[in-house]
Amino acid sequence: MRVLGIETSCDETGVAIYDEQQGLLSHQLYSQVKLHADYGGVVPELASRDHVRKLVPLIKQTLLEADCSAEDIDGIAFTKGPGLVGALLVGSSVARSLAYAWNKPAVGVHHMEGHLLAPMLDEPAPAFPFVALLVSGGHSMMVKVAGIGQYQVLGESVDDAAGEAFDKTAKLLGLDYPGGPLLAKLAEKGEAGHYDFPRPMTTKPGLDFSFSGLKTFAANTIRASDGSEQTQANIAFAFQEAVVDTLAIKCKRALKHTGLKRLVIAGGVSANKQLREDLAIMMKKINGEVFYPRLEFCTDNGAMIAYAGLQRLKAGEIEAMSTKARPRWSLEELPPI
Repeated sequence: MRVLGIETSCDETGVAIYDEQQGLLSHQLYSQVKLHADYGGVVPELASRDHVRKLVPLIKQTLLEADCSAEDIDGIAFTKGPGLVGALLVGSSVARSLAYAWNKPAVGVHHMEGHLLAPMLDEPAPAFPFVALLVSGGHSMMVKVAGIGQYQVLGESVDDAAGEAFDKTAKLLGLDYPGGPLLAKLAEKGEAGHYDFPRPMTTKPGLDFSFSGLKTFAANTIRASDGSEQTQANIAFAFQEAVVDTLAIKCKRALKHTGLKRLVIAGGVSANKQLREDLAIMMKKINGEVFYPRLEFCTDNGAMIAYAGLQRLKAGEIEAMSTKARPRWSLEELPPI
């Protein structure tokens, strides 16, 4: 089976073609970072309009790169939710229109299931069961994964997601949008021992996350600082250490709770170098394994949607013509396959 995947949940337009036998044949990704930079965050209406402009040309380019025509495609997968409703409607409308015109089945994919399965795009792929930490700009959650569609959410953010906290703190430091990667780069110049940031909700039982208070702590620290370049770097270092430590503590707790020794990290924050290094050390100590997507598939992309959609289409799932976008959608609502 060969599937065309379309991702338009937020500010990146992603298209890919995934073949069950040959793997990923082609993928294209357009980022709207420059479009939203002047506003310091994503403007939903602008995001939707840009998806309209970019999606069809990207689909044509992806087909050309894979040397495929409509006849070579067996199904179409698109992000149904969660995400920005206008952006989701662009992808779903185009996907359902193509499916109708080409007489192909279509399936709506859960955005976070796409992230969760992104490490499957490479070898070695993680085997089920495992614990997944999904961390991005809009989501932070810990999930026990017994198989595709067999998800138990162990904990999630009660306020700001980890990626959101990175971006907001970066903005407070005067860094450009999106600030998360820039904050991580600035942290490399920082020194330990200057600031002691809290590790939120790590002294309480459970696996929920909260990063809003940490962001406020960072804001107060920045306000009271001298504003020098080294001080800014030291604050970035302390902030990143606090987030990474918090995520590592929650991962260790989740693994102990489930009795598993296999960990998957996915989502935009999974590209963070410090997080990858710390979790690799932690998993080595307990003789466990940790898996990540390759860096280009940490952020939103069409490849993960094509792969997840292929699994759903193989299981016989087909989207109705009257499909609706799901801006809010729990992973636990998905049927097992």
